[in-house]
Amino acid sequence: PYSEFCIHFIIKGRKVRKEFIEFIAKHLVEHPEDVVVEESFEDDKIKFKLSVRDEETGKVIGKEGKTAKAIRTLLTAIASKENKRAYLEIPDKLKHKGE
Repeated sequence: PYSEFCIHFIIKGRKVRKEFIEFIAKHLVEHPEDVVVEESFEDDKIKFKLSVRDEETGKVIGKEGKTAKAIRTLLTAIASKENKRAYLEIPDKLKHKGE
């Protein structure tokens, strides 16, 4: 028995990458309504930009970047099934304030 998300994930194909990132991020933050994923394409590359509230960026990056790395690993596996390369950018505005 698969959850609704798993069935959606298996069936949807291309669109699922963006929805996958949104699903994970929305379950990590306290303000899921502020999660935004932008998707851009160039040849065989897909770039995703994940934005959350400034104070919640650390929640999607995780300690020592482990959460972001895990999301990237799964995203890479999904994209490789379509012979694509996927990149995930998570802007950390708080880290760069004052620079």
